[in-house]
Amino acid sequence: MEVLADIDVLICGAGAAGLTLAIDLARRGVSFRIIEKLERPFGGSRGKGIQPRTQEVFEDLGILDRITAAGGIYPPARDYRSDGSYEEKSMFEERAPTPDAPYRKALMLPQFLTEAVMRERLAELGHAVEFDSSLIGFDHGEGGVSVHLRSPRGEERVQTRYLVGADGGRSFVRKALRVAFPGKTLGVRAVVADVRLSGLDRDAWHQFNSGDMERLVVICPLAGTNLFQVQAPIPIDGEPDLSPKVLERMIGERSARSGIEIRSVSWASAYSMNARLADRYRVGRVFLIGDAAHIHPPTGGQGLNTSVQDAYNLGWKLSSVLAGAPDALLDTYEQERRPIAQHMLGLSSRLLDAQRQQGVQARGRDTDQLDLDYARSSLSHDGDTRISKIFAGRRMFDAALVGAAGQPRRLFDMMTGPHWTLVRAAADYRPDAGGREGVRVISIGDAAELRDPFDQLGLVSGSTLLIRPDGYVGATFDTASLDDIEPYLARVLPPLSLLSATSGSAAPTRLS
Repeated sequence: MEVLADIDVLICGAGAAGLTLAIDLARRGVSFRIIEKLERPFGGSRGKGIQPRTQEVFEDLGILDRITAAGGIYPPARDYRSDGSYEEKSMFEERAPTPDAPYRKALMLPQFLTEAVMRERLAELGHAVEFDSSLIGFDHGEGGVSVHLRSPRGEERVQTRYLVGADGGRSFVRKALRVAFPGKTLGVRAVVADVRLSGLDRDAWHQFNSGDMERLVVICPLAGTNLFQVQAPIPIDGEPDLSPKVLERMIGERSARSGIEIRSVSWASAYSMNARLADRYRVGRVFLIGDAAHIHPPTGGQGLNTSVQDAYNLGWKLSSVLAGAPDALLDTYEQERRPIAQHMLGLSSRLLDAQRQQGVQARGRDTDQLDLDYARSSLSHDGDTRISKIFAGRRMFDAALVGAAGQPRRLFDMMTGPHWTLVRAAADYRPDAGGREGVRVISIGDAAELRDPFDQLGLVSGSTLLIRPDGYVGATFDTASLDDIEPYLARVLPPLSLLSATSGSAAPTRLS
């Protein structure tokens, strides 16, 4: 068996989580492979909701405009009564975009199209998914991971520094690690199917028998396609027939309408709803992300979004440690992401309980994922003196700024990319203020590089913010604690000496 050359990371699983990690590592220049046991891309709509926080992630990864163009917004929910009349309502609270939160509505895009956009972006960065490739074993220790793969080319051994299991709820990686996956089956089994049908218009999310879990059927037009997604609870036991004729009969019986005809079924699945959370997200040099680490009921549209943000949290940390940052940085992945998944599992389960009693419910800000934070993370540091309304660990909001040349600038534009962003409140701009590889320094003040005309950031002169590559505030510093910036950066970035050796130039030793 051939032993191939070392790579930095092997990603097992090419769903939304694995693809997010691959794109992030690719733009950082990390060597990796991404494998997928399926012979071809997943073809179902399953996770169709893209929440506002994930839209911000996709903007940073360079795919938001494509995601938006390929999909659309959710139509209103049309809840039919037994006499054929109906009530129509929005599935989401109406929230207009604001400078600090530019994306306020969930987008709809079937998962197979979301992943297609992501694979396109990955190809632009010089990488591709290896389909029909399975992980069949691995050994891991302090020096790395020896991975045994099988593909149409045969079997091979690959040496990788880190292995990431993004291989779904039945994760081979998690099971091989013997990581427990406690939780519960929620007592609901459902069918989900992508179909071509006639007899319903595409301007509403059709819902029949809301609140009756034995007769409920929900039929949603899938943005960006000519398909509808059918969802319906089914009996716990037995093997369901998911053929067009049987699905059509079920819809007719539950809707009491005779004119709905299913022309074809492009994908269908029956599944039992579970809420489970892995005991550990890291074992040595092996990590779990996405459904391999947590599985949710579909209520609230949190599963795919939580998975994408797992990968977004892990990517910059892997890259930094591979470049020489302290290994302890990788411990913060589980420290930060596991509590988030625990919270989202609770939210999804509560929404499912409400749906059982009252039917499909409108979604509020709690599903947007904009308010999730890492305030309790060991990476979150606030100085002794309050310097603004910004707190370490919270998502950094956008701000409408003005450049010194008079043109509008967004704070998000300054943050876009794989770097840290250091924001200095300064009276003016000083080109000799110093910098550090991996950190973008911007100054904000009346005569500085950027101005904050509406005082959205509320910064005190001389204070400093450090914004992480994943868009969360890492630390805040007042004027008395500026000497703490370099010690903080030493925890999250390679030593200056390593960066200098890599770049061939000396790096300044102080940011102030």
